[in-house]
Amino acid sequence: MGRVALVTGGSRGIGAAISKALKEAGHSVAANYAGNDEAANAFKSETGIPVYKWSVADYDACAKGIAQVEADLGPVDVLVNNAGITRDAMFHKMTPEQWNEVISTNLTGLFNMTHPVFPGMRERGFGRIVNISSVNGQKGQMGQANYSAAKAGDIGFTKALAQEGAFKGVTVNAVCPGYIGTEMVRAVPEEVLKSKILPQIPVGRLGEPEEIARCVVFLASDESGFITGSTLSANGGQYMV
Repeated sequence: MGRVALVTGGSRGIGAAISKALKEAGHSVAANYAGNDEAANAFKSETGIPVYKWSVADYDACAKGIAQVEADLGPVDVLVNNAGITRDAMFHKMTPEQWNEVISTNLTGLFNMTHPVFPGMRERGFGRIVNISSVNGQKGQMGQANYSAAKAGDIGFTKALAQEGAFKGVTVNAVCPGYIGTEMVRAVPEEVLKSKILPQIPVGRLGEPEEIARCVVFLASDESGFITGSTLSANGGQYMV
């Protein structure tokens, strides 16, 4: 059954793969993006998926943007909180700005996006919220105290909200990707990939964005209604919980 799905950071990388996969599964998809107009317009032309620009770090912008999506497509029944940024630095060199920017987008962004849609999901008796966390939110990562803290917070948010939504038919789950072959990761020098990154991954390769997207499509489906508060690790065996 097709529903209205909203994907933050949905026009590039993992988010673009998720948006495409949800459309292929029969959903009416809206892709949010924050700043890259050229990439967003190219994605819209390629896929036919409408794009909407706002920062998930701004609550009022989220409420206004969601209202526009719902006016255009209908009530949001599937929300994928995928938008995220990095501002990496060793902690003793990390600035308050680097900390706050990552927390505002990667953690507070979940509140800003979920808060406006959650009441409607409860009233309609159906909702699917999928939060894209990270392997580094599970195991931590040197130079990413801000990012790891935010992504670990995403998991705690998932578990708490799942308990509130369960009896109203609203499920809340997290997906924790490992190293995925996005444009950003593939830009890493090949020697670094081979010597530093791939040896950490037992399956011996990077993941593909489409592999994360398939996880999301399942968790967003009507058939996944008995799964809530869960964390799905998709990391090639890099970190096992």
